[in-house]
Amino acid sequence: MRIAPRTSSGRTGARADFSAGPPDAAQAILNALESEWMFWLILGLAAVLRILFLGIKPPHFDEGINGWFVDQMVKEGFYRYDPTNYHGPLHFYIIFLFQTLFGRNLYALRLPVVLASLGAVWLALKYDRVIPRPVARTAALAMALSPGFIFYGRYSIHEAWLLLFSMMFIFGLLGLWREGTLNYLWFTGIGITGMILTKETYIIHIGCALIALPLAYISTLIIPAEDSKPASQKWNLIDLAVVCLTGIGVIVFFYSGTFFHWNGLKDLFRTFHAWFETGSSGHGHEKPWYYWLELIARYEWPICAGLILCAFSLLFQSLSLRFLAILGVGTFAAYSIIAYKTPWCIISIIWPLFFTFGAFILIVPRARLFLSSIIASILLLVSFGYAISLNYFHCSSYIEANWDSNRPLTTNLREFFRSEPYVYVQTYNDIYKLTRPLLELAHADPQFYHLVGHILRPSPYPLPWILGDFPRIGYYEHDNNPPDLDADFLLVEESKIPEVEAKLRDSYFTEPLTVRPYQDPSKLYFRASLVKNMEKLKIRTPPFQGFLPGKLPNSIGPENK
Repeated sequence: MRIAPRTSSGRTGARADFSAGPPDAAQAILNALESEWMFWLILGLAAVLRILFLGIKPPHFDEGINGWFVDQMVKEGFYRYDPTNYHGPLHFYIIFLFQTLFGRNLYALRLPVVLASLGAVWLALKYDRVIPRPVARTAALAMALSPGFIFYGRYSIHEAWLLLFSMMFIFGLLGLWREGTLNYLWFTGIGITGMILTKETYIIHIGCALIALPLAYISTLIIPAEDSKPASQKWNLIDLAVVCLTGIGVIVFFYSGTFFHWNGLKDLFRTFHAWFETGSSGHGHEKPWYYWLELIARYEWPICAGLILCAFSLLFQSLSLRFLAILGVGTFAAYSIIAYKTPWCIISIIWPLFFTFGAFILIVPRARLFLSSIIASILLLVSFGYAISLNYFHCSSYIEANWDSNRPLTTNLREFFRSEPYVYVQTYNDIYKLTRPLLELAHADPQFYHLVGHILRPSPYPLPWILGDFPRIGYYEHDNNPPDLDADFLLVEESKIPEVEAKLRDSYFTEPLTVRPYQDPSKLYFRASLVKNMEKLKIRTPPFQGFLPGKLPNSIGPENK
């Protein structure tokens, strides 16, 4: 729906008047941003970048856990909400639906989040109802190209849903202020409900929005802005009651485990005790307050510009843009205070700053509009370059930058730009040494789904989900070992290798294997007879092309020596 420009006859939508002043080239850029084809170009670009090679990286640790929770739903018939899990039930039910429709595979696991990420870009485009269209289109383009928004829009974790629902909530608030229609009330209600169903950090986003709104209004008393007075509301108490009761009903439905786990409703409130404790202590994920600044300096250059432009937010003639600038700074500050920091939270923190970046084209003098468009384009191209490098070349290779004051600055900068902090506790491709041969063997002959396997190491995720169709795999931690250590395959953590090898009787091919960063390496064992079956079925995936043809087992039990 296109909104007419503001006139003296009354309240209107969000299109800006650029009819006078800019050079022809700058006006052509603005016309392109206003055009209908730009909407579909941005959305199509976002879709390609999120869907292309979706299975290129192995499942992340959290993806494996989320998939395992869905497997438990299949067994129990519902999701049993755990207040110490810090995540709501919605994501699990959506994955359950997709895996039911498309099977237990990586695409079914990730596709819902891809759709949520695309929905966020679509909604950013729809913000042209409440802010000038060129600003909304520029912000949506920056979001479509963002390295982090693409990277975490291809992960089966909750953050993309929190992003989408928080954007809905704010869109609804701004629409109620500007137009006051019932559809914006529904956006507000759906946004709040979705955030509550997604993650306990919804309380931060609601709190920051409630603080930002009066601050934005106060700013209009200093420097006037358009639409500084709220519109008359075109809904009544009955409409409000319907929205509220619908949201409450949906929350009850999911948190009660679809009426099979009523304690989940009490746990919805109990979770904050554990959540506050984790947020203050960090539990191994504690980071300094400037962590988010490091991430945006590394990857999100348009956001850096947007954060700087927040200092000039009083120059925005749009109250909605002032509100988004205040909201962006407030949310950024709130998350900076919390000790517990994981990089995927970045997408639900920084999204308002895309709109302040887009406002760059409004606050510069019109004679400099072409120059500002060139600067914005350079920042977007840098973002696009990082997005390609991260998502298609270094998506599972973790490199940590260690800044050392004793080294030359050029060395530190080189280390900084080689680092991939978004690739956080990401599973290494090394895991394919175990999973690909097993899956290929079972697909070639389903009887091999009944292979016996022992995983003797703590924290083995995502293996329990990847190998969830193999019912005879056992997972053992610490001193908990199976009575018979011989099996078709084993994965053994480094500290237990001498103990295990002393008790093995059969002959095995072995390979080193590291599951993810910050975890001790493991040793992979394949029984020699299993490798012979691989040879018969012409399985040539790693590591078997190194074993065959004619190589002998490199771990031989005493009975076969």
